[in-house]
Amino acid sequence: MKETQPRIGVVVFPGSNDDQDAAWALGALGAEPVRVWHGDEALPQLDGVVLPGGFSYGDYLRAGALARFSPAMQAVTEFAAEGGLVLGICNGFQILCEAGLLPGILRPNASLQFICRDVTVVVERTDTPFTARCEPGQELVIPVKHGEGCYYLPPDLPQEQIALRYAPGHNPNGSEQDVAGVVSAEGNVFGLMPHPEHAVDPLLGSSPRSWTRRASVSTPARSSALLSAPYARRCQERAFARGRGAPRAPSAGAPGRGRAE
Repeated sequence: MKETQPRIGVVVFPGSNDDQDAAWALGALGAEPVRVWHGDEALPQLDGVVLPGGFSYGDYLRAGALARFSPAMQAVTEFAAEGGLVLGICNGFQILCEAGLLPGILRPNASLQFICRDVTVVVERTDTPFTARCEPGQELVIPVKHGEGCYYLPPDLPQEQIALRYAPGHNPNGSEQDVAGVVSAEGNVFGLMPHPEHAVDPLLGSSPRSWTRRASVSTPARSSALLSAPYARRCQERAFARGRGAPRAPSAGAPGRGRAE
């Protein structure tokens, strides 16, 4: 049967600045990135959606507060309600929270300073499409760059929805319970403040190839598992279900290239 690449939409808002990085990372991992403009009222045929980092609408009022009302977000909300996979990175995470697709809210960093550095996060869940290639307790080194990443934890949030935590001593923003990323109750929407799309290039010290070696739990790994095989595989399965071809293993990857980004 004919093989196909999963088509992953990358929503571009006014002020987005990591959309091209996300698109490059997806392409390097075997997907077909499709740019989606914030004013589009309907999504093209897609197998997954990424909301990239940046400063959507200038972060006016509050980061992500205006982007949630864009026509494209209405379509993304419907896509998620149908079980579609949605990944929000940094500003994308903020937008997902503002839109009610994820619980909680992102507030200004406790330091009131913009933070840009590598951090170590610990994988709390491995039964999601976004973390299935990780091991429980595995440490990942991923860069952050944001000024509004302090996650407010709703009192009734089940602990099972916390997918990533900052490792002890690595919380850069004061997030409650060291939360770095959460998933929806259904498990198909995932938001995180670190930038996995900036951890795919060997030139920068990381490569998705390391995930084929299944780094040990005790050794921090720099990599893009959060953008790689499980996510792409689920998207390929979605494409296959639509009759667009047979799923195939994702590519191993190749070298390449304000408040919240």
